[in-house]
Amino acid sequence: MAFIKRKNQHEDDLGFGNRPMGKDQRMMNADGTSNVKRTGLPIFSSDDTYNWLISMSWRKFMFIILVAYLIINILFALIYVSIGIENLNGAPGITARDHFFDAFFFSAQTISTVGYGHISPTGFITSCVAAFESMLGLLAFALATGLLYGRFSRPNAKILYSKQMVVAPYKGITGLMFRLANGRNNQLIEIEVQMVFTINEVVEGKKTRRFFPLALERSKIGLLSLSWTVVHPIDENSPLFGMTNEEMIDGETEVLILIQAFDDTFSQTVHSRASYLDDHIIYNSRFASILSQDENGVTILDLAKLSSIEPAA
Repeated sequence: MAFIKRKNQHEDDLGFGNRPMGKDQRMMNADGTSNVKRTGLPIFSSDDTYNWLISMSWRKFMFIILVAYLIINILFALIYVSIGIENLNGAPGITARDHFFDAFFFSAQTISTVGYGHISPTGFITSCVAAFESMLGLLAFALATGLLYGRFSRPNAKILYSKQMVVAPYKGITGLMFRLANGRNNQLIEIEVQMVFTINEVVEGKKTRRFFPLALERSKIGLLSLSWTVVHPIDENSPLFGMTNEEMIDGETEVLILIQAFDDTFSQTVHSRASYLDDHIIYNSRFASILSQDENGVTILDLAKLSSIEPAA
């Protein structure tokens, strides 16, 4: 391969090591997370649990909150039934199923401290259980509120990436390109991007993973108000110079994207990552324009066409 001869080129493994990757295996997942399976850690860890609850999707988070709420109320309902349903004044149920639901809804009223007054506890043991559940409810809702605040206040970038990269004509040569845009209406300033090319190679008879930072036409812009097509010129100094698509496929290549920007809303630095495999690189194509103007001359950015490509001229 053409770039093996450039021994003086700076290499950086980015913390992934030099172990070769298997066929169709990513070093970095599509969502920017590392494709590494971690073992040997405790099953339950308060630090990991908090990070897990903060970073998971909203759908999973709300599902976990709902399941936890149901489980707690079911457990306390079983406790009240086992103590004796006669210790709940105003419970109108007759059958065992009615008794359970009376206890369940009394538990729901107690844990939320609503207490409609229709059902009330009698007896020392039942009153103690109700008091404990009320205290547990205060702590649980405070914890859920803190998690909600943490999820809303956590700064993160919503960078939209094109689904593929293209190798298109660029200033008399060719360039490796991808396109990105801000998925939110906020302002991202001082955006910096790094592009790293990684490939499996045989070095001194041993298969290893090598990393090559790619020089960019422009690695930093002041404001991301429109889309940005990031270009790596494939000239004689490029590690991709002379490389064919077949060589990329044989080497299980991957292009890693690392972005850093300053979020004007949170006044904090945010990060975003992505990666492209060799089958995501389209040759002899270019990105189609996604800019237009309305009748008043205002620029329109159509993000639905962010990944649109067309044959290169």
